[in-house]
Amino acid sequence: MKSIALLITIITLSTSLVTGARILALLPYIGKSHFDVFEPYVKELAARGHQVTVLSHFPQKQPIANYTDISLVGSIPIDATDRLDMNKASGITMIQTAVKEISEFYKSCDRMLSFQSVQELLESKEVFDAIITETFATDCFLPFVHKFNAPNIAISSCVMFPWSNDRMGNPDNPSYIPTHGLWFSDRMNFGERVLNVIMNQFLKTLHCVLEGIVGQGYASKHFGDDIPWLSDIARNTRLLLVNSHFSLNRPRPLIPGIVEIGGIHIKSPKKLPKDLEDYLNGAEHGVILFSMGSMIRADTLPVEKRNAFLQAFSELPQRIVWKWESENVPGQPKNVKTLKWIPQFDVLNHPKVRLFMGHGGLLGTIEAVYAGVPMVGIPMVGDQPMNIKAVVTSGMGVYLGYSNITKESVLYALHTVLDQPSYRENAKRMSQIYQDRPMSAMDTAIYWTEYVIRHKGAPHLRTAALDLPWYQYLLLDVLAVITIMVIALLYITYIITRTLLRRIISGKSKKKSKQS
Repeated sequence: MKSIALLITIITLSTSLVTGARILALLPYIGKSHFDVFEPYVKELAARGHQVTVLSHFPQKQPIANYTDISLVGSIPIDATDRLDMNKASGITMIQTAVKEISEFYKSCDRMLSFQSVQELLESKEVFDAIITETFATDCFLPFVHKFNAPNIAISSCVMFPWSNDRMGNPDNPSYIPTHGLWFSDRMNFGERVLNVIMNQFLKTLHCVLEGIVGQGYASKHFGDDIPWLSDIARNTRLLLVNSHFSLNRPRPLIPGIVEIGGIHIKSPKKLPKDLEDYLNGAEHGVILFSMGSMIRADTLPVEKRNAFLQAFSELPQRIVWKWESENVPGQPKNVKTLKWIPQFDVLNHPKVRLFMGHGGLLGTIEAVYAGVPMVGIPMVGDQPMNIKAVVTSGMGVYLGYSNITKESVLYALHTVLDQPSYRENAKRMSQIYQDRPMSAMDTAIYWTEYVIRHKGAPHLRTAALDLPWYQYLLLDVLAVITIMVIALLYITYIITRTLLRRIISGKSKKKSKQS
């Protein structure tokens, strides 16, 4: 009897597990740093036995078991993928660049949806158990969720965008939750809160208008006029995985359907190439790592700013490893080593590295936090100002404004971090907090992905807030009734008081007239 009971238990447990689910991952954004977050995740799903089909610009160079590519290579012109030129990284030029990029995002939708491999997917009769989509600039690929009628699992390579809260029914209070692109922490003064509210609503409105007009237009063109509104498909998202963690990106309320997986791209550090290893080992006074990431070209620095860095570096006893895309740096000091590509996380984990100077991209910032290395941040665009503000708030780094780069400002920032032990101590403290979790970021992501599949879309994760009209969600109807009741009560009190006063005054008048 015991053996039969044990067998029944094993069968019950085995049928509750997710094995061999068919998953479609739609990752059409061409930014490599985004795919660097998603690639380990979809590979791990494949490694755990799921059949994963990945649509992206980065097909695997070698075949992987259970992993099928739908390549977007060639769908977007080369000039649409250029990295940021730092000569265009300030003032009105930056605004023009941002507007151009937004325009390119939507033009890319039409090009990619027209691409042969995407059309073949559109015409296919495939069946999927879940569809993974990236939450970023546009939702023009979301109609695939409707076509295949599968639960949508969204993933974000950075902290949540303002509109992500609306589609998930998540509380979003701009009094302490900073908005993308702003240099604010979770503790804002009055002026910052005003600007934060304006920016928050502006981004939500802009996204709503662009998706409702441009994005919906491309969706209708390729999926038919009967396709639901993109906003309606988005509001049925079952799970949102976010590349953030409360220790760095600050605490905020999250419904059960939003799960933080900050650091999901982190792997164990690997052995460095021998020449680089020898260079770091020979640094008597330590090493400074300088990298502006994969999307910003350091070799496009204006001459005066490039010289400011070189002159500052030449006065330091530390060795500098600088990610530089060209062959060499004019006037390069002896203590500076340039590389076109750097195994960044592996270098950060070398014991000789004392400081990381970078643009504040989330992946690099996470890697510095994970390795316990203090930072000097030079934020440029997007969420970088917010990331560096979080680093500064945690006491593990300082901010260096791009427009304020001089030899003196660079030296001041570097010496501030290098000469004060508190920055390194805080970096080590942050590293311990960031890594202290019940399960790894990857295991967390896989668990919740399989949870949604296991429970047929897990509709119980969906909050009732998504079904409320906006005026009910904001309690405007309740406030209106309460306001009317208060006004009515005050009016009744006024009438009663006025009547009583008139009677009292009238009674006194009559009494005086009798006495006279």
